[in-house]
Amino acid sequence: MTSHREGNAVSDPLPTIGLIGLGLMGQGFARRLVRLGYPVVGFDSLDEKVADAAGLGVAAAASPADVAQRADLVLMSVTTTAAVAAVVEGPQGILGVDKPRARVLVDHSTTEIDTTRSLAAQVDARGRMAFVDAPVSGGPAAAEEGSLAIMAGGRDDAILAIRPVMDKLGRFTHMGAVGAGQATKLVNQALVLTNYCVMAEALRLAEAYGVDAARIPHALATGHAGSNLLPILFERMIARDFAPRGYARQVLKDLEMLNAAAQSKHLAMPMASQALTLFRMLVAQGGSELDATAILTLLAEVPRERRQ
Repeated sequence: MTSHREGNAVSDPLPTIGLIGLGLMGQGFARRLVRLGYPVVGFDSLDEKVADAAGLGVAAAASPADVAQRADLVLMSVTTTAAVAAVVEGPQGILGVDKPRARVLVDHSTTEIDTTRSLAAQVDARGRMAFVDAPVSGGPAAAEEGSLAIMAGGRDDAILAIRPVMDKLGRFTHMGAVGAGQATKLVNQALVLTNYCVMAEALRLAEAYGVDAARIPHALATGHAGSNLLPILFERMIARDFAPRGYARQVLKDLEMLNAAAQSKHLAMPMASQALTLFRMLVAQGGSELDATAILTLLAEVPRERRQ
């Protein structure tokens, strides 16, 4: 572990943080943690992601099991529920470690609730490590800045143990038992992902009437339409900048998960269902690797001669 100084005194050494998943979010976490002085060890199934993280100061691990043996706290950020399950119970997974050094495994992925609870039960049954589901909102830039929204489900003792690190990554809220974090993330996605579609419509409307759309976020900021998402999405959509800060395929995955969760409770969610249809179309048309703001491309642009 690495010691750090506060004034003239040397404080307790910082824990070593393990990262499993070194994609866009994982690298955001890596930049933040390394900059704060934490020793970081990481693993990804793609060698190029491991190499990229090494350039940020992350020590390479050979497997999820290796991360659990070398870190005090493990943070996982992978793209699918199947990938989460593989990290925990796969051939080189965390459950294969008899005496892990890590005391808590934190899943920052967006994962199916039933699978989350099942994996947590398996981890807890070993008695060596606790499991916390703590999905996030805000994207890679917020991870690097330490301004994520982090919604967590888990035992009180596990939440207490990880809070000092989580508080450096964003606003950390304990929502309840395991699974509560993922349920809260579904609420987040219902609000956010439908908003991508609504903002695309709003931008087309502004452009059709000759409004300088770049002024819209400032004009609406203090009204009910103002939000922290409006200026970000409008700026990207106006510039037709669809370089991925998150992938459209991931949005589709989350909307499919949201749809399944709603069906299991017999909930009507017509707006989220419409967003699901639109993102299915975007991905089917080849937009899977674009940013979710590319949803704008599904809406026909008004020809300049018809604009007012």
